[in-house]
Amino acid sequence: MSIPRPRPNVDEDSAPFWDAVAEHRFVLLRCRTCGAWYWPAAYCRNHANEPFMANMAWEEASGRGTVFAYTIHNRAFHPAFAGEVPYVYALIALDEGPMFGSNIVGCAPADVRTGMPVEVVFVERAESGILPLFRPRA
Repeated sequence: MSIPRPRPNVDEDSAPFWDAVAEHRFVLLRCRTCGAWYWPAAYCRNHANEPFMANMAWEEASGRGTVFAYTIHNRAFHPAFAGEVPYVYALIALDEGPMFGSNIVGCAPADVRTGMPVEVVFVERAESGILPLFRPRA
């Protein structure tokens, strides 16, 4: 019996992000007042905000960054991932500023390094839908 993969936890605040991912677009929340980028959804911390996040908007981001920190998982955190070990979970320092957690694909786990340039790639998983993962940049 196959154990299904968990799906991303999509709520009202993150739905625009996941809608964009389904279209193979990488978006982040950006302040219309000062231009600061945010992930996850947040109010701008640089100044007073408009009610209901009216000064914030989802905008296309580069999907590029560098590996800030990572861990190589040799044991699956969930039974659905048991056949995929080892795999890398990394904290990506996006070029726009925020940190973004995702898996690194497209290279051996032992080849991942802090500071390694990466870019988003959209991978479709049968049970989980389309996911934004990261691969090494040339």
